[in-house]
Amino acid sequence: MEHWDLFFEIHSNNPREGPGDNKSTKKAFSYLKELASEPIIVDIGCGPGMQTVQLAKLTDGTIIAIDNHQPFLDELKKRAEKEGVIEKIKVKNVSVLDLSFKEKSVDVFWAESSIYIYGFEKGLKDWKKLLKKNGYFVVSELSWIKSNPPNECKQFFNEEYPQMNLIEENIAIIKDLGYDLIHYFEIPKQSWLDNYYNPLKIKITSLKKKYYNDKEKLEFLKSQMEEITIFERYNEYYGYVFYIMQRS
Repeated sequence: MEHWDLFFEIHSNNPREGPGDNKSTKKAFSYLKELASEPIIVDIGCGPGMQTVQLAKLTDGTIIAIDNHQPFLDELKKRAEKEGVIEKIKVKNVSVLDLSFKEKSVDVFWAESSIYIYGFEKGLKDWKKLLKKNGYFVVSELSWIKSNPPNECKQFFNEEYPQMNLIEENIAIIKDLGYDLIHYFEIPKQSWLDNYYNPLKIKITSLKKKYYNDKEKLEFLKSQMEEITIFERYNEYYGYVFYIMQRS
């Protein structure tokens, strides 16, 4: 991607790096009924770690937080120290493309709005062998809620995330790969705004003033706003859906 520096200027020091909220994280975690008392939980693509800290509050286990952008990991550590859970969290500067865990060593893989980097189906398939017997895989994945989105919306995601599936298609993938689907639910629409889009809009508005005479950067900022505009117009057609599954 061009303009990486500007991208991270937009995305630094925000609550989250994707739609979500602590209530939804807690709800998804509540379905892990056969979890060990001190589980190993791998938070894939943790970003600044809002959900990582929440997970640490919900378990006596260890959270291994993985991301390859060190400033996000630094934000996570500050947040975890402030919330008093730093001793439960281990951060690793590793790409999600290069996970290296022993087979059957992980109790839970957790990926909130991040598995798309590796691929929804590919991740569930390739990382399954790393889960312990009866281990869990919990992901929030961008999914079509309705099968007939307007052309503007469909065209946008055909360019940005052509792999996006209907909920029913993702469920079929989960079952075909030998997981038991325990539950699924869509995160609230407000969770896109409170912790993600509203902070981004504030940043983008400020940066437009900062780079008012830089045509290339203004174009990039405009492209970042387009995603928010699409959501404001068409959010009834798609959303982030939590899928909670167990290795059968």
